[in-house]
Amino acid sequence: MSYHIYGIGNALVDKEFEVDDAFFADAGIEKGMMTLIEEDQLASMLSTLTERYGLKKRACGGSAANTIIGASYFGANTFYTCNVANDEAGDFYIADMKAAGVDTNLGDDRDEGVTGKCLVMVTPDAERTMNTYLGITSELHSNHINEDALAKSEYVYIEGYLVTSDPSRAAAVQVRELARKHNVKVAMTFSDPAMVQFFKDGVTEMIGDGVDLLFCNEQEAKLFAGTDDLDAAIEALKKVANTFAVTLGAQGALAYDGETLHKIAPNAVTAVDSNGAGDMFAGAFLYAITHGHDFAAAGRLASAASAKVVSQFGPRLDAEQHEPLKEVL
Repeated sequence: MSYHIYGIGNALVDKEFEVDDAFFADAGIEKGMMTLIEEDQLASMLSTLTERYGLKKRACGGSAANTIIGASYFGANTFYTCNVANDEAGDFYIADMKAAGVDTNLGDDRDEGVTGKCLVMVTPDAERTMNTYLGITSELHSNHINEDALAKSEYVYIEGYLVTSDPSRAAAVQVRELARKHNVKVAMTFSDPAMVQFFKDGVTEMIGDGVDLLFCNEQEAKLFAGTDDLDAAIEALKKVANTFAVTLGAQGALAYDGETLHKIAPNAVTAVDSNGAGDMFAGAFLYAITHGHDFAAAGRLASAASAKVVSQFGPRLDAEQHEPLKEVL
């Protein structure tokens, strides 16, 4: 076994800004959602945001990338399949991944194009709103998959955002099929309520005949199940996932290990920025279960780690912040 987790997802350079609610009204942006935009929209919004608020932080991102980096910092061996262009942002992305100890499929033979970017706007209530220009990451194809690395992994982790592009969705399905072929467990995240709401057929296609572990939040679980009742949503999840974890915001989380539904207590914090909380939850959880811990312990670590993420600015923790969190295990 070479890797604990093999991830596949979008590769985006995140640019974070602290904004006020008035900005969304002025710009006609839906708050709290991830919206896909075109390159020209990105350019004009980037200049407006930079002028009005100033850039707060730049980091390599993408939902699954944040998860994989978190798991790596905890001590997992990880591999990430994604697609960036042969541009400055792509160089930055690769350097950031290497610094986090993550192996990737990326080399010097990258295609010409534009590396994807995500404008992350955080309001004083800590809510994160994202406008994403996918760029070349929407051309994530099955030829980017490293089957050798995948076959030597304990889990594959598939990002729900891949549903929005035909090639990426096909690559996600192929990763699931290759995992089955090599007896590798399949984990998946719904990523965002909009994915379940507007791309449900594609999400269902990615789930296929079921996954071993599913990550979602309460809203995503209810949208997927078509119900307002959390208990009913949990029963629906059991039909497509052997095990799962559902985050409940300030109420903590639920983790189902195939037999028992564990209630995971929340960690009381003052939220500053909710960006990356779900990604970190999954990364910490995957680290724990691939290192001999049960679902209750994994939930404790995931809860503590995601609480730490929301208490500071940016989608991830610094490397040295991970080790002290393991005390909860």
